[in-house]
Amino acid sequence: MAAGEETQQGHRAGVYKQKNKGHKHGKHRTKGEIEKDNKGRVSVTALTKKQRREQKRMDRRHKANQLRRNKKDMVLTEKRRLGSKDGPPHLVVVVALHAAVDAAAVAKRLCSEGAGGLVRQERCISGIADSFGLILPRFKQRFTLLRPDTADLYSLLDLAKIADSLVFVLDPTEGWDSYGDYCLSCLFAQGLPSHMLVCQGVADLAAKKRVESKRALSKILEFRFPDARLFPLDSDQDATLILRHLGAQRQRKLGFRSRRPHLVAQKVSFTPNGSAPGGGSAPATGLGTLCVSGYVRGCPLQVDRLVHLSGYGDFQLSQIDAPADPLPLIVPTNRPAKPGKAGDVDMQDAPVDEAPVRVLMKADPSRRESLQAEAEVDPMDGEQTWPTETELLEAEEARKTKRLMKVPKGTSDYQATWIAEEADEGVESDEDDDEDDDDEMMDEDMEGEDDDIASQVGSPCGSDEEEEEQEDLCPTEPSGADQRYDEHIDEVEESEGLKRYREARAHELFPDEVDTPLDMAAKNRFQRYRGLKSFRSSPWDPMENLPPDYSRIFQFQSFDRTRRRILAEAAQDEEGAMVGWYVTLHIIDVPASVMEGVQAGHPLVVVSLLPHEQKMSVMHLLVRRQPNNTEPIKSKEELVFQCGFRRFRASPIFSQHTTADKHKMERFLRPDAPTVVTVYAPITFPPAGTLIFKQREDGMQDLVATGHLLSCNPQRVVLKRLVLSGHPFKINRHSAVVRYMFFNRDDILWFKPVELRTKWGRRGHIKEALGTHGHMKCVFDNQLRSQDTVLMNLYKRAYPRWTYDPYAPLPLPWVKREAPEEMEDSDMD
Repeated sequence: MAAGEETQQGHRAGVYKQKNKGHKHGKHRTKGEIEKDNKGRVSVTALTKKQRREQKRMDRRHKANQLRRNKKDMVLTEKRRLGSKDGPPHLVVVVALHAAVDAAAVAKRLCSEGAGGLVRQERCISGIADSFGLILPRFKQRFTLLRPDTADLYSLLDLAKIADSLVFVLDPTEGWDSYGDYCLSCLFAQGLPSHMLVCQGVADLAAKKRVESKRALSKILEFRFPDARLFPLDSDQDATLILRHLGAQRQRKLGFRSRRPHLVAQKVSFTPNGSAPGGGSAPATGLGTLCVSGYVRGCPLQVDRLVHLSGYGDFQLSQIDAPADPLPLIVPTNRPAKPGKAGDVDMQDAPVDEAPVRVLMKADPSRRESLQAEAEVDPMDGEQTWPTETELLEAEEARKTKRLMKVPKGTSDYQATWIAEEADEGVESDEDDDEDDDDEMMDEDMEGEDDDIASQVGSPCGSDEEEEEQEDLCPTEPSGADQRYDEHIDEVEESEGLKRYREARAHELFPDEVDTPLDMAAKNRFQRYRGLKSFRSSPWDPMENLPPDYSRIFQFQSFDRTRRRILAEAAQDEEGAMVGWYVTLHIIDVPASVMEGVQAGHPLVVVSLLPHEQKMSVMHLLVRRQPNNTEPIKSKEELVFQCGFRRFRASPIFSQHTTADKHKMERFLRPDAPTVVTVYAPITFPPAGTLIFKQREDGMQDLVATGHLLSCNPQRVVLKRLVLSGHPFKINRHSAVVRYMFFNRDDILWFKPVELRTKWGRRGHIKEALGTHGHMKCVFDNQLRSQDTVLMNLYKRAYPRWTYDPYAPLPLPWVKREAPEEMEDSDMD
């Protein structure tokens, strides 16, 4: 275009521009509009009724009726089986919840002739004095009534685990006492079967007091049994009503017992291995064959499976016999009824013929499960080379060489050897020593704080002289009331309680905080710890640096999948001794102490174990602290566990219950949150209730926590946190000089990569070391405040101690602690 040419202006459409009509596509949008509105989103494909498998109204109604009918038939079949000739006798345990009630009188009243029953056996359970075998032809049922000693807590818990019904005997005025409430806490925690409440002596009260007693009992029962009904037991008619209610009430199914065959021993005999057949004798080994007779409950029992004797351990079976049933259900005869008693049942009082004992099945050694509880450990598995002869000779000479050292006067050679070994031990000899050092450092800090407080407040006697003079002035002569009060106080227990209280208080005020030692390098003291960028997202290899105890345990590739498969196979298994059969189990290699316990009056419960339940692994229990127990429970302290049918002692560790892949260890059992307890124990498939007791020095046991079995997972990472604290010395805008966290330059350079945090939420890191006395320059995301504290978190993985002991000590009878005697007026004068 030429330079002088004018540019032509473009055409602009006016109001008379032609507008063509749009395409009449109907009321729907075009594909382009739909794609434009969706912006690339794809709609969900709608499923048809056939794909959703929807049924018509009549089909849904027929299906609901079928499910209802099947469930009703199942309940009726279960009711007919319990107590009938096809099922085991209905096991009833009478429990006294108050010291003033007589449970033996209740058991005898239920077994009286006026109740309509026939007592076929007295003391039908071996070892229990008040035990009866009762037959009720009127209801076509049979019962086994037991009255264990309530003071023996282990016997009560063992029988409650397998009982079909519990009869709680209450006091007409107070209901239950403190020990009865303690027993109820234990029973509710391990799983309460069907139960009923019985009160004796209400008819003897006056009419006005009877109304007041019912009103008081209704208030007491609201907490434990909100919907329970209280049955009186003052006549034979009341006893008949109670027995009818026991046989007809709905049974509560407990998962840990319904999936495992079990029985309570009714007859027990012991044959030592040293007694040879034919009257000969052989060397005694303390072991023998235990023959236990009882009714099979739960599910069919197989001879090749292992059995567990509650409180004694796991054993193998050799054979199962089928003796005659000692409590047969009497069937009415076809003879005409006696005159004047039309409709009554003609009872056959003749004793049951002694049938010959026949062998049901014998164990196959090739199929019988092994008692191996721990994996075989090869001590040379991790070695790269074998030791040479020179190294072996040097080790032998070093063992023979004894270093002379000065020992106190009167020390024997044996004691001197131990003193020498203790002197040779280093600071980092063991992981447990490391943790004990942490606790000791915390104790010393608390003691130092107490000393400072005492020095500021002054002496309680009000004197300004030295401590030696205060000791002469402060003590006073103890009076008679003081001496009687001191008789109920144990000084050792008081000092231990004070130490535990100080540790728990320090952990509550300053959680996981530990002061850096002055006499050694921090990088040596905390060399097993490491820092984490984020506790939630930072990786931690669960197979890294495992302890030697992990070579002794067993591990599943998927515990949940194995559990589902084993429980499904157990539910479908129909081989072995069926439920309701009266059998005799021949248990081999049983110690003689089992028979001694039976003769002492303790009941014997036999449980058939599922596959793998004899093997050791790392078990996790989810528990809650008992509200009435306030004593501090420290991690790795020996406790007594009842998990399912097992009872053992172990030293666990505590950790938080979270869904992350790492869990923080707790130094003490928390009272305000659920806690996971990790312990080395035999594998048990959940569900299973858990009770944790603490053994006192006087032999009594306190219920510490209750809960249930969580899982079996050796790869669950529990991290112990350790917090180092420092004080900001000089504060700039985004940096500060921090001191008192470390005391030399090498430690600062060693822990330089670890992130810092403050109690007020600041984040930062170490930039450089200043000088040689532990001052360091740190950079933070915002300016610090002068009252803030700089913290460094260090972590290491924690493991429980291998202190598993299957033989838990028997607790002494529970006795209420008596209050000190009141002071007399003469003593006050």
